[in-house]
Amino acid sequence: MQTSILQAVRVGQGFDAHRFAVSSDTQSSSGAARELWLACIRWRDDEARGVPGLAGDSDGDVAAHALIDAMLSACGLGDIGEFFGVGSDSAGAGRHGASMLQEVSRACAEHGWAFANATVTLVCNNPHVTKHRDEAMRVMSQAAGMPVSLLATTTDHMGFTGAGEGVAAIATALAVRVAQ
Repeated sequence: MQTSILQAVRVGQGFDAHRFAVSSDTQSSSGAARELWLACIRWRDDEARGVPGLAGDSDGDVAAHALIDAMLSACGLGDIGEFFGVGSDSAGAGRHGASMLQEVSRACAEHGWAFANATVTLVCNNPHVTKHRDEAMRVMSQAAGMPVSLLATTTDHMGFTGAGEGVAAIATALAVRVAQ
């Protein structure tokens, strides 16, 4: 039986949001400030100007997490919480977004899926995305095994992202069934 085009191409969507680390969240056990990881890269210059890292059991990378959910949903493999677990003792705890994306990409391939492309939109006032866009797209694309576009927008000072309390991300991914 031949696979129909509707079964061969699927779109997945993902969303994630994390607050900026505050008070006890801002420091690691060594006393260092929490690093700002976003779109699979560390944003050192934004850290230097006072933008805190994102709270979470992993590195808090909302761009990677949203993309992971988009990939998993396109392939019918659940969501990031189901895949990695939740909490400080989960399989995702302490991990960076790039390694998580690589693992999800391998799992999707093992289930007969490849990806044509993905888009991730960051919703935030800070950090400033433009100067890091090219590097972030390159690293995310490499980790996910597909071309990834990165966009950014604000909410015109509405909601928690507009108030500068955190960052949100929305992602879509186009999966294609590969011959097995």
